[in-house]
Amino acid sequence: MANGSNHDELRETPVDQLTFMMGEFAAIFPTDRQYAKNHMWAMTQAEGVYRFGFAAYAVRLLQDVYFLEWSVDAGVALAERQEMGAIESKKAESALYSPIAGRLPRFNDELLSDPSTINVDKYGGGWLFEIEGSGHELLSAADYVEHLESVWEVTQRTIKGQLN
Repeated sequence: MANGSNHDELRETPVDQLTFMMGEFAAIFPTDRQYAKNHMWAMTQAEGVYRFGFAAYAVRLLQDVYFLEWSVDAGVALAERQEMGAIESKKAESALYSPIAGRLPRFNDELLSDPSTINVDKYGGGWLFEIEGSGHELLSAADYVEHLESVWEVTQRTIKGQLN
């Protein structure tokens, strides 16, 4: 922000992460994982097995997650963008959709009793579920930040519309 404006920007930091400015809020994206366009991170657990959680962008937009439920069971096959549950927070109620196609071996069951972990440990204990799949549709951190830049103006208009 060399010009002193509130312009959104991408900065490379020395800690292997990227930062996307959401107004005054810095959304941090570790580069040791991949990202889905539905604002989830993916970390490889084993060959073809990905652990998913909400990226900082989604956590910031949701604010204070307090309810989470799943409408599918572990072991099922999921299509990409298949509805799989719901989440409620201070700012929104939303359906949750599978970021990739594949088999769902497990959920983070601890979140069902305390989904607030998503708010405080989004890249650790706040993970949501694991999916066995190809992951070919996942983005690098840099590509995900580019995606955010392309949708940020529309997102801001949507948020402002909800506040008015």
